[in-house]
Amino acid sequence: MQRLFLLWVFLLVFSSGSVFAQAFVTKADLDKREQKLFEEAEALSRRQQLEAARDVLGQVVDRQPNAIDAWLFRAQLSYDLGEWTAAATDYERALQLSATHAPEALYQLGLVKSKLEQFDEAATLHERYLAAVPATDRRRARVQALLDGARIAADLKRNPVPFAPYSLGDSINTPGLEYLPSFSADGNWLVYTVNYDGQEDFYFSGRLPDGTWRKGQPLSGVNTPKNEGAQTISADGRVLFFTGCQWPDSYGGCDLYYARREGDTWSKVRHAASHVNSPHWDTQPSLSANGDVLYFTSTRPGGLGGSDIWMTRLRPDGQWGRAENVGAPINTPADDQSPFLHPDGQTLYFMSEGHPGLGESDLFVSRRGEDGTWQTPQNLGYPINTVRREGALVVSLDGKTAYYTTDQNTKPDGKPNLDIYAFELHDAVRPAPATYVRGRVTDGSTGQRLADVAIALAIDGQTEAFATTMTDKTGEFLVVLPAGKNYQLEANRTGYLFYSDRFELAEATHVDAPFELEMNLMPVPSGGGVPAVATPVVLRNVLFDTGSSALLPASEPELRRLAQLLAQQPNLRIRINGHTDDVGDAATNQRLSEDRAKAVYTHLVALGIAADRLSYKGFGEDKPLVPNTDDEDRRQNRRTEFEVVGN
Repeated sequence: MQRLFLLWVFLLVFSSGSVFAQAFVTKADLDKREQKLFEEAEALSRRQQLEAARDVLGQVVDRQPNAIDAWLFRAQLSYDLGEWTAAATDYERALQLSATHAPEALYQLGLVKSKLEQFDEAATLHERYLAAVPATDRRRARVQALLDGARIAADLKRNPVPFAPYSLGDSINTPGLEYLPSFSADGNWLVYTVNYDGQEDFYFSGRLPDGTWRKGQPLSGVNTPKNEGAQTISADGRVLFFTGCQWPDSYGGCDLYYARREGDTWSKVRHAASHVNSPHWDTQPSLSANGDVLYFTSTRPGGLGGSDIWMTRLRPDGQWGRAENVGAPINTPADDQSPFLHPDGQTLYFMSEGHPGLGESDLFVSRRGEDGTWQTPQNLGYPINTVRREGALVVSLDGKTAYYTTDQNTKPDGKPNLDIYAFELHDAVRPAPATYVRGRVTDGSTGQRLADVAIALAIDGQTEAFATTMTDKTGEFLVVLPAGKNYQLEANRTGYLFYSDRFELAEATHVDAPFELEMNLMPVPSGGGVPAVATPVVLRNVLFDTGSSALLPASEPELRRLAQLLAQQPNLRIRINGHTDDVGDAATNQRLSEDRAKAVYTHLVALGIAADRLSYKGFGEDKPLVPNTDDEDRRQNRRTEFEVVGN
């Protein structure tokens, strides 16, 4: 009986084409006809006729199902055609025939499985490859990185984040290509790039009261017959940085340019010059909210590899300083690009091929630590990131809404139709809250709008300004206020008394609404006597301990500014007025208001102002600015002010 069994096995093996003795057939083992077909497929592939080459290989495997090299060749052709399922089927068939004939099949199938978002299987294939090849294999480092990425991608896919994108509508999106949106801080001014038949131009739109957008219009004054794109608009909507390629004055292929807006008119486009531009690829700018730092993408030497994210600071002379590489952990040896610095000044979104993720490039966020360094980037998550190539992202001032470009809509001919979409950003990757102050400055005596008023915003305890700007010809300005700090605002113009305000955001965890200010600057009185309009100027940044007349250190900048005004106007005489809210008894409030006014008087004398130019008076709770109905109203009524009493 045993002899009969062994005879049966022998006949099975050798009568069935040596299934166990030879599980696969190489190219060299093919018969002449099959080899000729294989060579025909190779010739078609060299001529980039990939589909035809694949069809010919189909004839080979039909004739010889164990032709392992034909399966591998056809799998590679399907991969090159972007047909991942077909590629996976053929690689799997080849590996069934032999797991050792071509270890690169493990590598390639791992890539395909990632394309199919089958990340756990991809990780297993990468592990098998590393176990199969020697330590000297040239792909080991690459495959180890792929293994790490596949494990991370698998975890990201198992834990999807909320993601519900919606189109900005047909006022913005058209059959053309729309991409790279950028917004003013208030979210009401949108500039984006449109590509019609290869011509890139800027379009702009304004938000309507119902939240929809006006029909996009070309941005006249900036658009040219050349291509413009990859732009960033300043927080106040007045400055546009963008990329121009192959322009006559460019240093390299693509350089950064800018234009300024006054009213509805844009200035002449200017080259951003050296430090910013180089003989290499310089593009994708992102301007900080206060306008003093510019991030951008460049391939210039000195980076970590490929394209990197760089930054430059605005110098006191109005020129940009030497560009600095942002460095690790933002940049990697691969391509890192498309930076977007959120108006909070502490959160950077960018696109990277070097950090582990789900696809060829993913979107990441990094936050600046207390020591000023950037923290380890965080993947925005699946399905925001996918196996496809995700592009640039921008985030609204409140941190709740993200805008990006997607090709999820396609034309009837199958060509991608890039459109601009928005989605609610999930909490884990939102920036810190921020808001803005928008002011309108007028002459306090005539009501006329005042241009060229210098606006300076400082953080409590800091001597350098956090942000500076000027009012435009309409008398308006806009400055962004990241939460987490208290800010002092000051407005100055020659010939006028200054104006101050205060914004307390140190404890803010969210910001419901921006600050809208109507600011009156009172002219410095001319001639002798008391001015015709003696409107008191509130010193909103003169601060005291609760129930005390002890000046807080944060009061010092404002008191020095008042002393400076008095030094510049040697004939000006003022009275310091103290006021309280209605909490407590009237007699106590009266004494407190007098003591606080006297404290300011004493401090100004110590700063060198002659005592005979100063006086002080307390009014207690008798002259509230608004009714004492709630805490905010009471805060306004607790104030120190100065009043011109002679010149």
